[in-house]
Amino acid sequence: MLQVVNRVLPGLGQSYGPPGDGPFPTVMILHGSEGAWSGYSYLTAAILAAHGFLAVPFGYSVGGDVWNAGDIRDVALDRTAEALAELHALPLSGKVGVYGVSRGAEHALLVTSLMARDGVPGLPDAVAAHAAPDVICGAFVGASCRDSGDPGWRAWDPAERAWTWRGSSDTLLPTTPIEIERYAGPLFLSHGTRDTMWSVAMTQRLEARLLQASRTPEVHLLVGQDHNPHGEHENEHHRMLITFLRQTLATI
Repeated sequence: MLQVVNRVLPGLGQSYGPPGDGPFPTVMILHGSEGAWSGYSYLTAAILAAHGFLAVPFGYSVGGDVWNAGDIRDVALDRTAEALAELHALPLSGKVGVYGVSRGAEHALLVTSLMARDGVPGLPDAVAAHAAPDVICGAFVGASCRDSGDPGWRAWDPAERAWTWRGSSDTLLPTTPIEIERYAGPLFLSHGTRDTMWSVAMTQRLEARLLQASRTPEVHLLVGQDHNPHGEHENEHHRMLITFLRQTLATI
């Protein structure tokens, strides 16, 4: 008998979880700039599913395929909020959390803060974010992504917006602080101390702002690790993440 099974959730895509009727603690997984097709979010889903979660890799990048990551440009966060509400309503689902890495972490924190601010139904019961920024970032265009020094490299264009909310990006300008302190639920933040892509100072600023707002985030700084942890550090990260999700999404 399979210990992890695939279920297609109408309107939500693929999911992975234990066999049976549930309800299962459920986690929406938000990919980063690698895009929905890279497989990274599906790997995370398989790991969570093997530990008893219904895991839903939620693809949101615009366009893209197995060769091209696609874009994070004018992504409608309203759809993510709707998807969270749909997960809450599933008979398979117990409590629902959201987990994102990098741009997915930005996505998770931002949509949660907007839902909390505006009283939108479907607010996640727990939020986990690895290598998150503390501010909104500009659009990511997969086809033009190049390493610095590459002939095709071009400077980031702050006029290109990553996110929209209620049909507009006017209040989601790059460098705008992500107001995750509006969220009163359990929050997990982790970051490698040697992250060469997004500085660990971003998570440290998030933590400071949350503490100032009398929130109590669970924060883990992964000593010596880059943007994504590797080896035993990855194992330890997953142990901490799974422990957090089990504690916060338990229904008993």
